[in-house]
Amino acid sequence: MNLYPNLRRGILLSVLFFDVVLLCNSSTSSSSSESITIKPRHLSLLKSALQRPSGEQSDLWKPMTDQGWSPCIDLEDPPSLPDKTEGYIQVFLDGGLNQQRMGICDAVAVAKILNATLVIPFLEVNPVWQDSSSFVDIFDVDHFINALKDDIRVVKELPDEYSWSTREYYATAVRETRVKTAPVHASAQWYIENVSPLLHSYGIAAISPFSHRLSFDHLPGEIQRLRCRVNFQALRFVPHITSLGDALVSRLRNPLWRSEKDRKNVDHLGDMTNSPHSRRELGKFAVLHLRFDKDMAAHSACDFGGGKAEKLALAKYRQMIWQGRVLNSQFTDEELRSQGRCPLTPEEMGLLLAAFGFDNNTRLYLASHKVYGGEARISALRQVFPRMEDKRSLASSEERARIKGKASLLAALDYYVSMHSDVFISASPGNMHNALVGHRTFENLKTIRPNMALIGQVFLNRSITWVDFQQALGEGHVNRQGQIRLRKPKQSIYTYPAPDCMCHV
Repeated sequence: MNLYPNLRRGILLSVLFFDVVLLCNSSTSSSSSESITIKPRHLSLLKSALQRPSGEQSDLWKPMTDQGWSPCIDLEDPPSLPDKTEGYIQVFLDGGLNQQRMGICDAVAVAKILNATLVIPFLEVNPVWQDSSSFVDIFDVDHFINALKDDIRVVKELPDEYSWSTREYYATAVRETRVKTAPVHASAQWYIENVSPLLHSYGIAAISPFSHRLSFDHLPGEIQRLRCRVNFQALRFVPHITSLGDALVSRLRNPLWRSEKDRKNVDHLGDMTNSPHSRRELGKFAVLHLRFDKDMAAHSACDFGGGKAEKLALAKYRQMIWQGRVLNSQFTDEELRSQGRCPLTPEEMGLLLAAFGFDNNTRLYLASHKVYGGEARISALRQVFPRMEDKRSLASSEERARIKGKASLLAALDYYVSMHSDVFISASPGNMHNALVGHRTFENLKTIRPNMALIGQVFLNRSITWVDFQQALGEGHVNRQGQIRLRKPKQSIYTYPAPDCMCHV
């Protein structure tokens, strides 16, 4: 039975006449702005999605069954560390949260290979989001050190005799203690041959850049398992992130939390502890990681329906940032979509989730730092899923004060909520997607991996009916909902933890 006839009627009218002029701030220092008109690109499918009956498919929320694989990374009888360390290893990590996270895991592995003491990694200022958060701002450093005490020695800072070895020291001139030549996916032997001599000569080696600088192949099993142990056990977020994350998860599982207490007077972090909801059956929720920022949109070279103004704006941005070095720009939009190279827009993600069977009562958490096009672009998704939430809608301004403007902490909160969701789906592959696919695989949690090529081809068919749309997407994602996929050569152990870190039982 349709419980929301007036709401649906209003939504349909808004879709039919939807024409929003969006003023997007230019990324340049100029005061000019881009006037871009955003309209639904799949109006027929959107109307069908809004008219879909209430009631979800019974198997949508079912947890993953036992697949015969379980984590096996713990050491039953850990060997004692050598009496003497060979020296100190420093690494300087760039990129966003999840790229830095992988670098931390690799740094621990390199320290183990070299029998070196690891200095807590230095996180470079994020060039895109201008986030200067340090390791201790994001991760529980004491837990990190304690969790790895049987594997390597870790120190928070260098002793006084090496206090000169700073980021500024290496930025001003060529230094003998800096390793700048580490190849991408270097072998363990490369580190033994090229970094060990520095440790022996100077007692310290600083590796920069250090991103994807350790191979995923031909490493001892103990090193592979150590990398997973760091990723899945040692890297714990700081308490204020986990506390806020627990509060958001609790609110998502309680659809009535707003009506149970006055929002203005509620103790947000503790509002679920003694609530009547805590004695009721917990609700379920899904997380959508909507990776659709301006960098992503521009680099893809795809058409997102913003007309000539948007095409010119993205082309200008692409030229300014990458000086035309974008392979995708050589292809037409149809070619890119048929190859699965276009990130899915909020509208397309709404249609995708609706086709999978999620209805308009679904509690959907939107995990995203910044969406290109803002609310105007998110509008169609919100129409399909009116009970969609995000950090701003679930948390008070006081709660968000400690993470405001800090991209890494915002991403950490999204990561934490995503790991506690019943279902996770990402709008396109990327570091966040890969990290969560691997972590949720390790925990045997349901994770929908979009078949980008299939989806792109389906959306190119402008005359497709809703029934055929549902059938094509349903059949194309039967085995893409969390099933174990064994790692192939050169693939990341952090995305595919089996069989290196999981045992078949």
